[in-house]
Amino acid sequence: MKNFESVDDVLAFAIREEEAAHAFYTELAQKVDKAWVKQLLVDFAKEELRHKGKLEAVKAGKGFHPSGKQVMDLQIADYLVDVDPAQHEVLDYQQALIIAMKKEKAAFKLYSDLAAAAPTAELRQTFQALAQEEAKHKLRFEIEYDDMVLNEN
Repeated sequence: MKNFESVDDVLAFAIREEEAAHAFYTELAQKVDKAWVKQLLVDFAKEELRHKGKLEAVKAGKGFHPSGKQVMDLQIADYLVDVDPAQHEVLDYQQALIIAMKKEKAAFKLYSDLAAAAPTAELRQTFQALAQEEAKHKLRFEIEYDDMVLNEN
């Protein structure tokens, strides 16, 4: 993991990651042909902007309180083959879900790692809370995958 010089550096990095996640979901939404899938991905792009706002608030000196609940992990993403969105002009629903699950899993790991390396308890709590939010996103995608893909087959 990158070495950070200050708490501001860590927060700036996390803010950039949320901006990148917003761009990722916005671009992914353009690759699906079903309107409701597109809307789901657009909604997740907006959620990433809310995370960015939370991080900017922390950077400005405001607190961010974690929910305190551990999110269940169905581990569906752990057993799926990666899908590269660059290899597809149009993604089907299953492909879009796989990409989203893997993206949220990576975001969870990033925030967990940042929490472990955080220099203050407040920053550690912030990153733990963001990790749990990413875990919630992954869980929503996994439940959708289980309901719409696994149960259909």
